Amino acid sequence: MPHKDSGRARKPAETAGTAKPAETTELAAEVAAAVGALGRHLRAASPAGELTPTQRSVLGRILRTGPTTIAALARAELVRPQSMRVTVGALEERGVLARSPHPTDGRQVVFALTPEGARTLDAVRRAKHDWLSEALATRLDSAERGTLAAAAVLLRRLVAESGPAVGDHESAEAEDPSGAEDGSGAQDSR
Repeated sequence: MPHKDSGRARKPAETAGTAKPAETTELAAEVAAAVGALGRHLRAASPAGELTPTQRSVLGRILRTGPTTIAALARAELVRPQSMRVTVGALEERGVLARSPHPTDGRQVVFALTPEGARTLDAVRRAKHDWLSEALATRLDSAERGTLAAAAVLLRRLVAESGPAVGDHESAEAEDPSGAEDGSGAQDSR
């Protein structure tokens, strides 16, 4: 929201850096807690037993970036290649990923989503979107939804101005707001 000063609206860049450290520390804690709680609710809304957070993250990344190697996935997800091998193996066994020869390096293989993988990921995303849409419609009034829409714009700007997250090689526009790639399950290598 623009600040008023002498009848003239200030742009965000003009007021950046003017908040008190305690104020921003408290706000940072509140925003992080709210975003974390929202992420947990979105994950809970997924079909039971469908995918672990790490599996969702891997499928979401492959959906966005296309076929890739275990080594590239491990680097992007910040896990050891051995852990990623276990995750990818479980996804391949479920029939949601398929391997094929690397197009330029015959020593490697790449993994791509299967049609079943795309359907599974879509079902997870749909469940999350349905839960969030229902919650927005029934728990917030119109003014609160407007406030939340403005906050979402600000959160996206914060993220975009910070650049990609560690291990995230895509642009902010390519990220999935539904939490399919939530990154919270990096330790869960099933």
